[in-house]
Amino acid sequence: MTSPAAPARRRVPEAVHRRRWAILGVLMLSLLIVVLDNSILNVAIKTISTPAPTGLGATQSELEWAINSYTLVFAGLLFSAGLLGDRLGRKKVLIGGLVVFGAGSAFAAFSGSPAELIGFRAVMGLGAALVMPATLAVLMNVFERDEQPKAIGIWAGGVGLAIAIGPITGGFLLDHFWWGSVFLVNVPIVVLAVALMLWLVPDSRDPNPGRIDPVGVVLSVAGLVLLVYGIIKGGQLADFTDLTVVSTIGAGLAVLAAFVVFEKRSDHPSIDVTYFRNKVFSAAVVAIALVFFALMGVTFFAVFYTQSVRGYSPLETGLLMLPLAATQMIFAPRARLLVDRFGNKVTTTAGLLVLAATLAAFATLDADTPIWILEVVFFLMGAGMAHVMTPVSVVIMQALPREKAGSASALSNVFRQVGGALGIAVLGSVLSAAYRSGIEDELGLLPPGARHAAGESIEATLAVADRLGARGESLIGAADDAFLHAMHVTALWGAGVAVLGAVVVAVFLPGRTPAPEGDEERREAVPATDR
Repeated sequence: MTSPAAPARRRVPEAVHRRRWAILGVLMLSLLIVVLDNSILNVAIKTISTPAPTGLGATQSELEWAINSYTLVFAGLLFSAGLLGDRLGRKKVLIGGLVVFGAGSAFAAFSGSPAELIGFRAVMGLGAALVMPATLAVLMNVFERDEQPKAIGIWAGGVGLAIAIGPITGGFLLDHFWWGSVFLVNVPIVVLAVALMLWLVPDSRDPNPGRIDPVGVVLSVAGLVLLVYGIIKGGQLADFTDLTVVSTIGAGLAVLAAFVVFEKRSDHPSIDVTYFRNKVFSAAVVAIALVFFALMGVTFFAVFYTQSVRGYSPLETGLLMLPLAATQMIFAPRARLLVDRFGNKVTTTAGLLVLAATLAAFATLDADTPIWILEVVFFLMGAGMAHVMTPVSVVIMQALPREKAGSASALSNVFRQVGGALGIAVLGSVLSAAYRSGIEDELGLLPPGARHAAGESIEATLAVADRLGARGESLIGAADDAFLHAMHVTALWGAGVAVLGAVVVAVFLPGRTPAPEGDEERREAVPATDR
């Protein structure tokens, strides 16, 4: 171990250095609302799918779009948002993002239809895109390099805190207020965060910022939207060979390929694709994407399992998911200790294998499984995720010099969001297709139009059963059985993806990383581990 850098070589101004932990607290509050929103929404999706006046009567595909309109706009604009912060000042962009996010939350709370909710969620995604990269970029500019891993670990633990608070807060609000309260709660948090930001956080910018890449932004957003639309449509139709599905997915992949070609040739790319020539860096990005793929996909179907099949309330569901969040909050700041002892390869591979095992465990759950087993699964899942997120975040953030922190943060977060969006799209579509296949025979007595709508999700089937009264009682048991089968299939798909991720990081991530010598700003962190 090398000794900390001497005070004489400190690059952070002393006044900023003294209040660095208070600044980190403000940054975590800003991060809190961005992550809190998605974790609150997780327990609200069943309520939103309920017909008016309780909810909006959203179908499963509309629910997926309500989540993904946020994540896709978020992912598509992150690079430009990071560059904007580098150019205009991270503090200004951070405050602007919070204001946009708060306004989008207020409008989303009073949406009159699923389409309006999807649109206002996209506005919230715009605000979140401005907030997320700026938080990490400011962090990298107020902490010296030797303290950055610890600060990033605490920052990652803030994600776990938000995931812990979100479902419980959402469940409490849904038990006492209307569904829109899960969005309106963001507004007072935004007001507090902006006030503290103005008081405590210093501004910073890149002295040589890159140029905004509008063509790259349009290509990336269009490609991701087409790809995700095709995947969701395939699940909705339970037919991935349908011409619309195949052509849309193909068009999305073609546009994303054009995006990569354009970025390689551009002199001011949103994504510098040369970063991905480094196998360590690429493996770290893949790992963080797969963690969010699993997290978003699992929480999507876990809510229907706990509420629709097991009969728990939204608040009870939030409490049941507490171990998943609490373990991330507890272990994320401490994951660096295992990295110091065993290295990135062992720590991250083990985390992904634990994640794969817990996903596979969902395939053993039934309608009467003791609930403590689900709690153990959530606990181990959170621990596995924590030991992936922290080490790979450090690898990604230290790959670029301090002045490019906004770009590094954006790159990390875009793959989080794309991973989460694809997790919801892919695993949600597998769930939808498997459910429709399992319930089809039981819906034969319904009119053709009603049959298709009733087969899209367990909530749709239960709504039809409720309208049929005594004649629909047999549908309830069939819906539970079909959903459990669909959940088992989906969980095994997710486990397979996590195993693939474990193989990637086991092959390409380094063991113990030697401490960089000399100038602490040299870009050695990733290349040095690839020797």
